[in-house]
Amino acid sequence: MYQRVSSSQAFSRFIKPFNSLTRRSLTDMSNSDTVPNVDSFNPDHGFEYDLVVIGGGSGGLAAAKEAKKLGAKVACLDYVKPSPIGSKWGLGGTCVNVGCIPKKLMHNSALLGEYGKDAKGYGWKTAGHAEHDWVALRSAVQDYIKGLNFGYRVQLREVGVTYLNKLGKFVGPNTLECVDSKGKVQTITGARFVIATGGRPTPLNIPGGEYAVSSDDIFMKETPPGKTCVVGAGYVALECAGFLAGLEQGEVHVLVRSKPLRTFDQDVVKYVVDFMTHRGVKIIEGVLPTAIEKLPSGKLLVHYNGTAEEYDTVLAAIGRVPDLPKLGLDAFSADGSRGIDIHSKSQKIVVQNEQTTVPHVYAIGDVVHEGPELTPVAILAGKLLARRLFGEGRALMNYKNIATAVFTPLEMGTVGLSEEEAVVKYGTENIECYVSQFQPLEWSISDNHHDLFSFAKIVVRKDAGNQIIGMHIAAPHAGEIIQGYGMAMNKGITYEELLETVGIHPTIGEEFTLLTVSKSSGQSIGKSGC
Repeated sequence: MYQRVSSSQAFSRFIKPFNSLTRRSLTDMSNSDTVPNVDSFNPDHGFEYDLVVIGGGSGGLAAAKEAKKLGAKVACLDYVKPSPIGSKWGLGGTCVNVGCIPKKLMHNSALLGEYGKDAKGYGWKTAGHAEHDWVALRSAVQDYIKGLNFGYRVQLREVGVTYLNKLGKFVGPNTLECVDSKGKVQTITGARFVIATGGRPTPLNIPGGEYAVSSDDIFMKETPPGKTCVVGAGYVALECAGFLAGLEQGEVHVLVRSKPLRTFDQDVVKYVVDFMTHRGVKIIEGVLPTAIEKLPSGKLLVHYNGTAEEYDTVLAAIGRVPDLPKLGLDAFSADGSRGIDIHSKSQKIVVQNEQTTVPHVYAIGDVVHEGPELTPVAILAGKLLARRLFGEGRALMNYKNIATAVFTPLEMGTVGLSEEEAVVKYGTENIECYVSQFQPLEWSISDNHHDLFSFAKIVVRKDAGNQIIGMHIAAPHAGEIIQGYGMAMNKGITYEELLETVGIHPTIGEEFTLLTVSKSSGQSIGKSGC
């Protein structure tokens, strides 16, 4: 339970550690910094709530429920502003409604179609060509999501968190103006606040950009997408392009300004792109659309690089922006005080240990500057924050070595530094990479994967006892594989320790324990047999 602290004591304890740490990168902070957040919280504060969480996504829900379990009086606001074309959804945030969950389900549907093509090589006799029913998939996915929405509301009610389906706006340091869908206004007050409003897709700012849909819309599209132009080169763009192609909804073209997945290890990305190209996705690099015209036929004419092509759907996936502009954050600087720092480039909130420059206001998830835009990060950060604020917790969120996966047709799993990042940070002379190009056993008797390969890579720091600082793989089930290795990375595994690990044969994950060919050796990285 939380204890009474006077305002003057709290602020004097808070201000020094905050100022001494703001110069550090968020990703440089780890659980070794066990200094709990301190603000001016007093249990006899006189406000309606001990904590108000703004945002009902994964991180906000986790923080709200954890704080309530620790005895705090908590309210959680969640209000979904419809997308420009009118898509809207329920409680649970981006991941549940228009992100991880529908994406993985549609990705899995596409994989099932691929497995069907593999079946002949495995002795299955198939009659005719299977056709995919987009409407049936959409309906099944949305029904599942609605069940999750309902479940989250039940959870909040069961633990005693006040749920407000309202849009919140700060009108004072401890006051929120809340407006519901009918325009009814309510004012609430809180001693502490957690901002967990996430982000929304960046709009396509070109003539006719309003005709494009985004990842907020594609999973709810009532009609098959047909021939689709995907604008963007990040993981959202390639994941969506991948499952749309796998579901055989029509041709899929991807317009890429520079290069695909540029923040990931480029050796690994090459295998992902090669696989997608083989599966029929046309990736056009070095271009961006300049205009979109809606034709009398209803099709969309996309102009780029002096040419134009017709599509049924244009999907804009050029990044996300933090959902902060209408939150009223200027209320904190209205009296001339410092207010909440917003980074000039990312437009996200600058924090130290999830604490903003206004001591009683915190931020978690996608609105945090330099924070990974990943659901599990927001969830754990929210839980740890609640424990520090209302319990006896001291552990801080560790933003290093967070494993993640990209659910492209050939999945990619990654944790730690890419080779490019490692070279910049430690120098070429201190880095060695071990690599392998291989075919999973599952592909061996299927003509569907002829001339396609998976790839594994580890990045080793030679000047630090051969510590592994990056692990990357492009292969089926890459997300499942990288999860366990992520823990090993956090425990400081070395190259020698990895090679001493007995692999599970014959699995794809075993490949990491067999990496003996260094990239610098010039030897063949291809593998045959066991």
